[in-house]
Amino acid sequence: MTDPTDQHASFARVGSAYYPVLVAVFTALVIISNVTATKGVEFGPIITDGGFIVFPLTYVIGDVLSEVYGFKAARRAIYTGFAMNALAALAFWATIYLPAADFYPNQEHFENIVHAYTGLIVAGLAGFLVGQTLNAWSLVRIKERTKEKHLWARLVGSTFVGQLGDTVVFCAIAASVIGITSFGDFLTYTAQGWLYKTLVEVALLPVTYRAIAFIKRREPSYQPLSA
Repeated sequence: MTDPTDQHASFARVGSAYYPVLVAVFTALVIISNVTATKGVEFGPIITDGGFIVFPLTYVIGDVLSEVYGFKAARRAIYTGFAMNALAALAFWATIYLPAADFYPNQEHFENIVHAYTGLIVAGLAGFLVGQTLNAWSLVRIKERTKEKHLWARLVGSTFVGQLGDTVVFCAIAASVIGITSFGDFLTYTAQGWLYKTLVEVALLPVTYRAIAFIKRREPSYQPLSA
């Protein structure tokens, strides 16, 4: 995908104290959400997984990174999260084959979780790369046209596109892993997941606004775009 930044927009440099903290939080949220997603969850007619608790926050952080630092910096964070998830999966698999202590009774349960986690890692990484890349790319493209105006349009528009790509890719792979077998349940799982994550991000717009404003004010290299 062509990098749309730098030619028509200016962003902060990544050499400050804020960027690595954001990347660290972003990566931790991705790993946590993939672990919690190993459990399918049902609230009456609502079908989802445990990842719903923190996963939408990854898009909030992604929006902050894209708005303040640009597409290249956001993509770097995405690749870092991807690599750490892959490392987590490798570590879990290595742990399976370590000899269990005599007093450890949960080897079978641990294996079941790791097997589910591995399937969700594949689903999560595929959806993560597609969704976060679309989210960052679309936000920056909109910013090129709107400059510093209409931040809400950038955040909502990029969320709509990014979450749609992420949810469709993730659910297509993850549904069978968490036990969804019928096409009707799959459609419900996908549609409700996309709607929920999008609505959460919209509800968190005041938080995202404040986080972006806070970092912009404190980044010496950030130069507001002229209209």
